[in-house]
Amino acid sequence: MGFEQAGFEAVWSNEYDKTFASLHAAGITSWRKSLGNNTKAEIFNTSSITDVSSCDIVREAFPGGLPILFGMIGGPPCQDFSINGNMNGFKGDRGSLTDVFLCKILELQPSFFVMENVTGLLRSKKNSKHFKNLLELMADDFLIDFKVLNSLNYGVPQSRERVFVVGIRKDLMKHKVDSCAFGEKWFPFPTCEKDYTKEVYWPTHNQFGSYVTKPENVPLSLCVNSYLVDKTQEGKIPNSAEYFNLRVKEEKLNQIKEGETNRPSFKRLHRFRYSPTTCYGNNEVHLHPYQNRRLSVREALRIQGVPDSYILPEDSSLSKKFKMIGNGVPVPLAKAVAESLREFIINNVKLDAIPGKS
Repeated sequence: MGFEQAGFEAVWSNEYDKTFASLHAAGITSWRKSLGNNTKAEIFNTSSITDVSSCDIVREAFPGGLPILFGMIGGPPCQDFSINGNMNGFKGDRGSLTDVFLCKILELQPSFFVMENVTGLLRSKKNSKHFKNLLELMADDFLIDFKVLNSLNYGVPQSRERVFVVGIRKDLMKHKVDSCAFGEKWFPFPTCEKDYTKEVYWPTHNQFGSYVTKPENVPLSLCVNSYLVDKTQEGKIPNSAEYFNLRVKEEKLNQIKEGETNRPSFKRLHRFRYSPTTCYGNNEVHLHPYQNRRLSVREALRIQGVPDSYILPEDSSLSKKFKMIGNGVPVPLAKAVAESLREFIINNVKLDAIPGKS
């Protein structure tokens, strides 16, 4: 969604989980329709990416032949690198797909690529060494840069740090780039007004059910309260009445303070603070600030920066919805990266050598 908002067109996609694929198709199609675009969204290939050859991708994505200018964007599964996962790293079944993704880039030689993953990819010595070795192999063909970005600094009410890797094929650059060594910072990653995690005094805890006022310096647009569904609107807004019931005694829930998000689970959000990273699934539970219930599907989508015109089918698995939402890249952050990339391509890639481009 973020890349489409920035002017890119998605021509091929891969998702192995069939339910995630159908949810994606429904959500993006409804969002496009709200903008007057009746192009139906779909996942073009639902086989395991390990079974999809580069020839298959080219045939399915570009039946008219491989264009000179095209890119690859993706977020290989991150659970093996996450501190909340098993930390199997590149040896894990899912972690190994990062290798596969980068190898597909080497085989297909796109004009540009973007990869997103958890910061555990860089912060674990073993993972970081392997990852940087992979990027160094790619540096013969691509200019490569990477940076950790936090979605909170790009208009999303959620602290979510992720590493973004950007690559541009060297032979398409207008200027000679042989002197740009791997590790040299060159890509203009989107800037942010300030580091909101450090430069704003956020409220901490309040007793559940107490009267709470917004501190003057806190931006309302980054507060969870701005994204909650009003009780009078519950059920009237798509996906707003969809949430798991709590099987915990109300007496125990009442003891969890508003803003107590440092718990292993049952984190109660603060209405005038941002949300911790959305990673719904397994035992991760985010509680409404002043109601004894979990967040709804719509509220979770809003915290990821997804507009209400993105609608998921009511009859689909609730657990799959929350997992898919938690796996996503916050839309405003993705859009910011995509806009920086688009501007860089326009200013630095030899578009005049591409047929039909000016």
